[in-house]
Amino acid sequence: MSLFQSHPLRQTLSDEVHARPPVPLDTPELVTYLAFLHEPGSIEREAAHLRTLAAQLGLPEPDTERSHLFLDAGRFRLKWERHNEFSSYTFFRRVEAGGPESENALLEVPAAWRREIPGQLIVATHVTLRGVAELPPETVMAGLSSAGRQTVVATVADGAAWVFTDFQITDDFSRFLILDVSLTPRQAGRTVQRLLEIETYRVIALLAFPVAKEVGRLLSRAEDELADLMDVIGQRGGAEDERAVLARLTRLAAQVERSVAHTTFRFGAAAAYYRLVGQRIDELREKRQPGFPTIGEFMARRLTPAIDTCASIARRQEDLSGRIARNSQLLRTRVDIALQHQSQELLAQMNRRARLQLRLQETVEGLSVVAITYYASQLINYLAKGAKDYLAPLTPEVLTALSIPVIAGLVALGLRRMRRALAAEETSH
Repeated sequence: MSLFQSHPLRQTLSDEVHARPPVPLDTPELVTYLAFLHEPGSIEREAAHLRTLAAQLGLPEPDTERSHLFLDAGRFRLKWERHNEFSSYTFFRRVEAGGPESENALLEVPAAWRREIPGQLIVATHVTLRGVAELPPETVMAGLSSAGRQTVVATVADGAAWVFTDFQITDDFSRFLILDVSLTPRQAGRTVQRLLEIETYRVIALLAFPVAKEVGRLLSRAEDELADLMDVIGQRGGAEDERAVLARLTRLAAQVERSVAHTTFRFGAAAAYYRLVGQRIDELREKRQPGFPTIGEFMARRLTPAIDTCASIARRQEDLSGRIARNSQLLRTRVDIALQHQSQELLAQMNRRARLQLRLQETVEGLSVVAITYYASQLINYLAKGAKDYLAPLTPEVLTALSIPVIAGLVALGLRRMRRALAAEETSH
C-alpha cells in the first residue's frame, strides 16, 4: 500500500463514519442529556471547561480538538459532542434495580462544573432505563390513566422495549421512561440515542417558528404596501410620480431581501432537523398501543404544522421578493420609456435649433460676403485713386465697380470651400 499516494483526508473521512457510536447501556441505567446552543466565545470555553472536569476527576487531559469525546469517571460517564449550532453533554450512571425514581445521572457530576457549562441551554432530558420485571408496563399505564396527562406510549425495536414520555418540561427537564423487554446493551444505547436526537432536533427545528411569526407580520405589511403601489402604478401619472413609486418599491425590496438573508438559514435548518426527526422515528420501528399516540403521531400532530408554517412563510417570502422584483422591472421599463420619449423630444428641439443656427449662419455668411466685398472694393478704390494717372482712360470709380463682382465671387467661393473642408473633417471623426 505504500506504493499508492493516499488522499490527506482518507483516514479522517473513514473515521467520521464510525464517530459518535451509541454508548452500550446495561439495564437499569440513568441518562441525563443537556444541549447548549453556541454563543459568542462558548466554543472556545468548552475545551477549557472539559479539561477542568478531567482534572477534577483525576483523568488524563482529553483531546478536545475533535468534535466529540468520552470520559469514564467510574461513578458516571460523559459523552460530549459538538454540532453546528449546539453542543451536547450526555451523562450515564449505572444504578441498582429498585432505586428511587427521583434519581438522575447528574447526581455524581460536580455541581459547580455543571453550572459553568458554556452556551445557552436548549434541551434538558432525563432518561430512565429499567427492566419490565422491575417495572411492568401495565403498572406504568395504569398510573398514566389516573394522572390524566396525554402521554406517548409505544413499543419500539419490534417489541424489544416500551417508551413512555409526554414531551413536557417538568422541573426544567423533559423525561423518557424506557422499559427493557429484550434489548441488548447496544440496542439500548441506540434506542436512547434516537430518543435524545428526536427531542433535540424537535426543539431546535422549532426555533424557526417564532421567526416565521415575525416574518409573517412583516410580509403582511409588505404585501399591503405592494398592493397600494400597484394601484398607483395602474393610474396614469407623470414621470415624477413613477420615480417616487420606484423609490418606494426599491425600499420595500431592500426590506424583504434583508429578511430573506436573515431567515434563509433558520428555515433551511428547520427543514433539515425535521427530516432528521422523521428518520429517527422510522428507525425506532414503533408499534401503537391502544388508547395512546405514538411518537410519530405526536410529531405529525404537534411538530408538522409548525414546520409547514415555516415552509409556507419561506415560500411566501421568496414569492413576494420575486413579485417586487417583477413590478420594479415593469416600472423601470415605464420610466425608461418616458425618459426615452423626453430624450427624443430634446433631440428634436436640438435639431430645430441646429437648423435655425444653420440659417442664421448662412445669413451671416451672406452679410460677411457683402462686408468683405465692400471693404475690399474700398481698398481697390484707394489704390486706383493713387494710380489714376497710370490707369487712364479708366477712372477709379469704373475700376472699383468692375472689381466688386470679382471680389464677391472669390469671397463666396472661399467660404464655400472652407465649409466643405470642415464638413469633411467632422465626417472623418
